[in-house]
Amino acid sequence: MSYQTLKRAVTARLEIKKSEFIAYAYPVISREEAMFHVEQLREKYPDARHWCWAYIIGDPDNTTSAGFDDDGEPNGTAGRPILGVLQHKSIGNIIIIVVRYFGGIKLGAGGLTRAYAGSAQAAVDQMILNPYVPMAQIQILAEFATEAQCRYMIESLGGHIDDVAYSKQVTLTATLAEADIDSLKERLAMDGRVLNQPEV
Repeated sequence: MSYQTLKRAVTARLEIKKSEFIAYAYPVISREEAMFHVEQLREKYPDARHWCWAYIIGDPDNTTSAGFDDDGEPNGTAGRPILGVLQHKSIGNIIIIVVRYFGGIKLGAGGLTRAYAGSAQAAVDQMILNPYVPMAQIQILAEFATEAQCRYMIESLGGHIDDVAYSKQVTLTATLAEADIDSLKERLAMDGRVLNQPEV
């Protein structure tokens, strides 16, 4: 499972035969979050003609959820070309919404398909992408004397501490990349032990 995710929202504008296409891309982790962005743009641009979109949740090659909408454009000329750009670039957990202002000149089915794919590509060109890294939350049981060492090891692997509970011993709850858990267990050795395995 190797794909990329969007670091932060981007926007791009194209003008094609007097029609204006404004593409927005947002990182999302659910369909509900994706639809929230669509509604926001409908409110922001109430006088636009179309709000076409496509989203992918999860891995673009093996999606947990994907969808698209032509929003009144001829069938297959808007949402699917946007989705095609995302799949081709292997970008997941993302929605691209293209807001169109009609300029009075009809583009035809081929022209529309190129315009929406081009708008999505213009947004992709603005993106900062990160490789997707599956994360897991773990708990580590440590002595008071070794707490600082455990914290250091978690942070040295790029993880972060979510919670700390003190009783007879210290329980650290941390999030780090699934791939680094075995390495952490080896490094901890005498300083602490991982209590629960992440769900795979």
